Amino acid sequence: MTNFFPGKISAKLIGACMLIVMIASLSACDSRVVFEENVKLPENRWAQSNMIVLKADIQDTVTSHNLYINLRNAGGYQFSNLFLFFTTITPSGKKERDTLELTLADPSGKWLGDGMGDIWDNRQLFKKDFRFPETGQYTFQLEQAMRIDPLPQVMDCGIRIEKAN
Repeated sequence: MTNFFPGKISAKLIGACMLIVMIASLSACDSRVVFEENVKLPENRWAQSNMIVLKADIQDTVTSHNLYINLRNAGGYQFSNLFLFFTTITPSGKKERDTLELTLADPSGKWLGDGMGDIWDNRQLFKKDFRFPETGQYTFQLEQAMRIDPLPQVMDCGIRIEKAN
C-alpha cells in the first residue's frame, strides 16, 4: 500500500479534516428550526414593488414558536433602521398585516448583527412564544416600507421560524 503523505503529515491532515467535518455537521444541524428562507434581492436593491413571498408548511399547533426577520445589508446602507410591512396569511385565508421597524445600527452608528467585511447579517425577533392557530401552508409577505424606492444596499431578506423551547 502506498502512503501518499509522510507519517506525521498524514495523521495531522486526517485529524484536521475530521475536525472540520465535525464542526460543519454540528453547525449545520439546528433541530429547533422549522423553516428558514432568505431571498437575494436583485442588484442589492429592494424595490417597494418587489414583495418577498415565502410559503411554509406548518403542522404543529401545540408547540410555541419564535419568528425572526433575517436581513443582510451592506455597510453603505444609509439608515440605522428599516421599516417593512409583514403580512401573514393562514391556510384558511385569514390575513394579518404588521408594520415593523428593524434597528440595524446603534445611536452611534455602529452596525448591529454579525458582520464580515462590509456585509452585516441581522436576525431580529418579531414574534416570541406564539402558536400557529391551524395546520397547513402559511404565506408570509415582506415589503420594504421606506421612503426611498428602490432601497439600495439591502442584499437579502427572509424569515426564520424555530421552536421556542
